[in-house]
Amino acid sequence: MSVEVLPTLLPGFSGTELPDWLCARLRAGLGGVCLFARNIAGHDQLAALTAEIRAANPDAVVALDEEGGDVTRLFADAGSPFPGNAVLGRIDDLDLTRAVAAEVGWALRRTGCTMTFAPDVDVNSNPDNPVIGVRSLGPHADLVARHGVAWVEGLQATGVDGCAKHFPGHGDTGTDSHLALPVVDRSLAELRERELVPFVAAARAGVRAVMTSHILLPQVDLDEPATFSRRVLIGLLREELGFDGVVVTDALDMAGAASPGGLPESAVRALAAGCDLLCLGNDNTAEQVDAIVAGVEAAVADGRLDEERLAEAVRRVTGLAQDRPSPEVPARSTEAALADLLTDEAVSATFDLAPRALDWCRRARDGLVAVRLEDTPNIAVGVVPWGPDLADVPTLVLHPDDPLDLAGLPDLPVLVLGRDVHRHPWAREVVDVLCRERDTLVAELGWPAPDRAYADVATYGASRPVGAALLARLRLH
Repeated sequence: MSVEVLPTLLPGFSGTELPDWLCARLRAGLGGVCLFARNIAGHDQLAALTAEIRAANPDAVVALDEEGGDVTRLFADAGSPFPGNAVLGRIDDLDLTRAVAAEVGWALRRTGCTMTFAPDVDVNSNPDNPVIGVRSLGPHADLVARHGVAWVEGLQATGVDGCAKHFPGHGDTGTDSHLALPVVDRSLAELRERELVPFVAAARAGVRAVMTSHILLPQVDLDEPATFSRRVLIGLLREELGFDGVVVTDALDMAGAASPGGLPESAVRALAAGCDLLCLGNDNTAEQVDAIVAGVEAAVADGRLDEERLAEAVRRVTGLAQDRPSPEVPARSTEAALADLLTDEAVSATFDLAPRALDWCRRARDGLVAVRLEDTPNIAVGVVPWGPDLADVPTLVLHPDDPLDLAGLPDLPVLVLGRDVHRHPWAREVVDVLCRERDTLVAELGWPAPDRAYADVATYGASRPVGAALLARLRLH
């Protein structure tokens, strides 16, 4: 067979060292590697790892999820220094968004990464969305489009490829596609009015890649999720939007992309639908990659997958390295640059504060205790430090099955810290008890309910600068 398969594959792996099997397949033309927090033990280690990847294949895509906020891989050990998309959208300063995106790009360049799966240009129209939320630039299509363009411009000016996601829009879902297949029952006309608007803008701004979503749009394609739908990827993305860059799948090991034949069948379906680069997930193995290659080759041989479609995918992926600029990386660190861009005042000005919050702050000046509600984060976010640093404040950490022992708390004002509190019954119950028994203020560091129930303070993010700004706004440091 004259057409290769390996250039279309983007596997992940375990550990902080490049496995021999992966190095061998990179030398044979593997498209690249998807990195996760588990692969990163520090920025020097990451730079050495990416150098080894590029030594094996100079054209390899080295990709990860660095969204500039709650979803971070580069800063998973300490929490992101970037404020997050929802905060940027609420500040609504395009120059700031462009500058923050550039700092994301420079951080990636310093560590040798070539692509980030960002910006997230989903319109978070559903406040109960379990997987997008503060990853979105906002609930309105025009705002998301404007800031999505600024994100693309700032990032790609650094020589890092952007990847707008999750096409054709994951913002109106109530299901996490990591765990099940969400359904977005909107017509094409409705999609054009909201979900597609930011993708149109990003495509016109020259974003180099677009990531698909594992969601079903029954009014567009009743049978196939977007990742496997030619109507969505060819009809909408290619023909209507005119996008000619690389189409990347969301991870094919997610439940929303499950196929009866496993990853090999998912790979064939995605390529046939119009995808170019297949993100396989994490902790992949040589056996899995070889099985996918064999499955795709068999599909070409028996006519289920057109050989030219596969060749087109290979051309797009290999073309990324050929067209990517390499501007000189500034010597100044990301942290130093961000200090000039973002102040506590600028970030905290985006918070929603109930009138009672300031009265509570006055009562808490002589002492307080904190309760952190630690629910299981969605898989996209993962386990990352979040919220303010309350090292000097007595803090009770509660998980869903933990009892609330008020006897263990001093009789002082209580600051509750949570993410998406209104969506979790156990968290609401804890807050209800605390509000009855103690002088309680609830700080919501996720996306609040429209009525701001369970959100005396809503920060629209939980990253490190948001946590610092929350302390400054409440004058608790």
